[in-house]
Amino acid sequence: METVRSKKESTDSTRTKTHFKVAQYIMEAAVKLQLESVTTAAACTIYHRFFSVCELSNYDPHLIGATAIYLATKVEEQPCKLRDIINVCYRILHRKEQPLEVGKTYWELRESIVNCELLVIRFLKYNPKVTLPHKYLVHYLKSLRDWMDLEVWNTVPLCSTAWAMLRDSYHCDMCLRAKPQHLAVSVLYFTLQCYGVEVPLNDQAKVPWWKVFSEDITEEDIRSIIEELIDMYEMEAKV
Repeated sequence: METVRSKKESTDSTRTKTHFKVAQYIMEAAVKLQLESVTTAAACTIYHRFFSVCELSNYDPHLIGATAIYLATKVEEQPCKLRDIINVCYRILHRKEQPLEVGKTYWELRESIVNCELLVIRFLKYNPKVTLPHKYLVHYLKSLRDWMDLEVWNTVPLCSTAWAMLRDSYHCDMCLRAKPQHLAVSVLYFTLQCYGVEVPLNDQAKVPWWKVFSEDITEEDIRSIIEELIDMYEMEAKV
């Protein structure tokens, strides 16, 4: 029994590390392609959704990642040429090689992504659209800015840190298990904790600030998401 458990834990760890690395690959490609943050998040979500119903061993995760980018640019209506996606993704995976030219390898990769797109859409039950936490975080940050002391807001990088944490959360499949509103509240809560910043008059309010933003969230929900974020950052040092 111990041997079986040990093998399962090893397999789970390998799978988690692989998904982490492929998420990094998607994010690096998105930066090089100058994609917006919502498009990048949509690509990561599509990737994680696919592997929530498919076995990693049955598919090339980097091909699925490139396909997720291509599909996300359509879903989020940020047009990007498939040729650019192929060139950038190939370059990331083959850093020491010459840039990919139009030839046999290029056309094979292009055909693979086009066919893979149909496969991904089918496994997503023909609904690749995702609800992202970004619009909620924008709203929450604007509200928080109105509550905070202006000097604190201008000197403590709450905004940039919250956005960075939200981006980093897509290295794992947290986006599939947490409501977008809860994820937005939790990264903001964690950001405030990291800098030791208190929301003014929160201790005197009948309802805590995070409950104002999302009525159905609990402290347990927030703690759970923060713990996953911490685990994700610890994973970064291992891959």
